[in-house]
Amino acid sequence: MRKRDVVIIGSGPAGLTAAIYTARASLKPLLIDAPADAAQQTTPGGQLMITTDVENYPGFARGIQGPELMDEFRQQAERFGTEFMEGWITEVDLSERPFQIYIDGGPTIVTETLIIATGASAKWLGIPGEAKVPDGFGGNGVSACATCDGPLPAFRNKTLVVVGGGDTAMEEATFLTRYAAKVYVVHRRDKLRASKIMQEKAFRNEKIEFIWNTAVDEILGNNEHGVTGVHLRNLVNGEEGDFPCSGVFVAIGHKPNTELFKGQLDMDAIGYLKTSGHSTATNIPGVFACGDVQDSVYRQAVTAAGSGCMSAIDAERYLDHLPVAMPTGEEITIEGEHITADHQAIITPDGHLIPNDSEVAIGED
Repeated sequence: MRKRDVVIIGSGPAGLTAAIYTARASLKPLLIDAPADAAQQTTPGGQLMITTDVENYPGFARGIQGPELMDEFRQQAERFGTEFMEGWITEVDLSERPFQIYIDGGPTIVTETLIIATGASAKWLGIPGEAKVPDGFGGNGVSACATCDGPLPAFRNKTLVVVGGGDTAMEEATFLTRYAAKVYVVHRRDKLRASKIMQEKAFRNEKIEFIWNTAVDEILGNNEHGVTGVHLRNLVNGEEGDFPCSGVFVAIGHKPNTELFKGQLDMDAIGYLKTSGHSTATNIPGVFACGDVQDSVYRQAVTAAGSGCMSAIDAERYLDHLPVAMPTGEEITIEGEHITADHQAIITPDGHLIPNDSEVAIGED
């Protein structure tokens, strides 16, 4: 069994930023992440590990490769003393503090605070050519984030395909028209699931055309040029054929990685963790959430990193207010308040004795 003040689950921009801040605060955080596993679609470092050029992260005027950026994050966290562990978490018990985290084949982790930065995974089609390079064209013409990759030179003034029919697909297609010559939306049905306002916005855009009742069965391309087209199949008449394009954006939604916390933490209808107001606090004191696991709106590396910083500060402040047991039986907080061994009174730093009873304290005022 290992005991920690801070445990962070997830090693994307949110988790590593939380690690940097808590490590600099001398809290000696332990960061746990799942091993790399193609079958489970897990990649330590998060979604930036399957992204090539990152041009919108502040501080890199000439851009940076996604894996290189995450390596910089990790080195910075290590520099300040973050401990890293890879392993499959089988269960997290948040019923009482300290919280317990069970690792398959590993030690049980006990922690006073928990920062959840497990992110959200893009939903994929599961077709040939979709996997990340070198097994497919993921990162070389296939993307699940138009905001991240749309402005790249590889997609400018090109014909692009967006797969999906919901709000996400309409947002992606509309955004891509800023850079692409033409955007084709391929949808399995003859009408969209998107909200009416998003549909109308897409229908009015002269650069967007729709291919109805059609599925993408394969993404075509080669190592030199990346994506060169898609193989389409009409679901009504069965006709098939290749459609030339230079990029494919899969926009069928995201799934937050929150299975471990179901029944313990408050979530929205999709599964994103709910946080309180301007903080990253969840409904359980001492548990904080940051990054895409609680953000269904922005989903950017810079916003994830920012919320990771917030979680670290929230956790640090929470720990500051926890009493620490002393050999005498008393407990003391960082502010210098002593709680007597029988928990009946609080002794302030200047020596005042305050009954540890709200009704008595109010009556004396």
